[in-house]
Parts: sequence; C-alpha cells; structure tokens
Amino acid sequence: MGTLALRLTGGVKDYGGRPVLDGLDLEVSLGDRLAVLGPSGSGKSTLLRVLADLEPLDAGTVEHGATCATVFQQPLLLPWLDVEANIRLGGRFKANRGRYGDARATELTELFGLADLARSRPAQLSGGQAQRVAIARAMAVDADVLLLDEPFSALDPATRRDLQTWLRDTADRLRLTLVLVTHDVDEALYLGTTIVALDGAGGVGARWANPEPGEHDAAHPLRAELVAGYRSQLAGAP
Repeated sequence: MGTLALRLTGGVKDYGGRPVLDGLDLEVSLGDRLAVLGPSGSGKSTLLRVLADLEPLDAGTVEHGATCATVFQQPLLLPWLDVEANIRLGGRFKANRGRYGDARATELTELFGLADLARSRPAQLSGGQAQRVAIARAMAVDADVLLLDEPFSALDPATRRDLQTWLRDTADRLRLTLVLVTHDVDEALYLGTTIVALDGAGGVGARWANPEPGEHDAAHPLRAELVAGYRSQLAGAP
C-alpha cells in the first residue's frame, strides 16, 4: 500500500441486534479509487458515514491520513444561495479555518465548468449540474479524499454516464482519492481502481484490483465475476 488516506480496523456497528459492520478492516491509499459494491442493506452507506466520522463505531478505529469530504445521494444545496455561495459555504465554519480559501473555490468553479452558472440558484440547475456543485463545495475545503454515497443514483442514465466520465477525468487530473459506494457493477468497474464487495454479514466478501478500469459499453474481464458475487449477496440478503 502507498501513503495512507484512510484505515478502518475491526469496525463494528450494530443496529437493533443486527451487525451491519462486524470486525470490518479496510485500507485506502492516497490516489486510489475504491468502489464499495453491495445491494441495499449490506452496510455500504453505514461504512461511508463511519469513514466520514458522521457515525460512531461500537468498536474498532478509523484513522485519517488525509482530509476527507462527503458527497451524498442528493446535492443538498441551500436553495436561497446561488452556485458560488454554495461552493463557498465551507468557508463559514471555524472547523475549516486554514483549509478553505476563496481562490480555491473560484478555481473549482472554473475547473468544474460552473462559472457561467455562478449566479444561478439550485432550482435553476439540472441534476448533473447540482451534483457538480456539491462536489466542488466538498473540495473547496481542500479535501484530498472524496467519500461518495451513490452520488449519481438519482440521475437519468445519460446524465449518470456523463458524470461518471467527468468524475474519473477530474480524479485523474486533480489526483483525488475516491471512496464510492454503489450497487451498480458497471459503475464500480468504470470508476474503481480497487473494488470490494460487502458480504451482507458485516464484512468484506471479495476484493479485486482493477488498475485499468474499463470503458462504457466495453466488455470487462471482471464483470462476470462481480455480477455473480452480487447475485449471491442478493440471494442471501435479509
């Protein structure tokens, strides 16, 4: 492994007597793009919230070797603020002091193709534009690691595909580390340089190296194996 971005050791999280995470170990290096695959109820979102320090573990530890920011399924933009103000929102909080700068926010607005929308309100944006604003807002606090909770799942297929391409290109260009949870095998193969499948019992069922992620509509040598693993999880899901 390279320089540490995140490490979860012996992670345990229990809801009402049912273990969602049960001694789970996970390590992410800077520059990696980790796709966490699993059906609904397998613990993907819980894992992401734990890594983001949004939810405490019942046991185990989380180590951060880099600054993390979280992007959720919905953009969660403040409707009374325009695009520029939403991107600059992190500068209002003392916790981000020393990590946020207006120059960085302006740079991200340009890089993400949002400059022409700077004075637009969220209601005037498409779903894809709104999610780009959410990602820019997360990165404006100088985050090295983006934790993404199925950020494109609510979008139509064409927009979803465009944003997958945009995110992969952006991660390469800015040398971002990504942790993406998804139930979409093809999204995992397109975005992830490492893929893990949760086993539905609180652990990792399988792990694959994917150093050369595939292209849309192209056959991928790992696809059949990932689909088979996913079907077995669905069959055993509660």
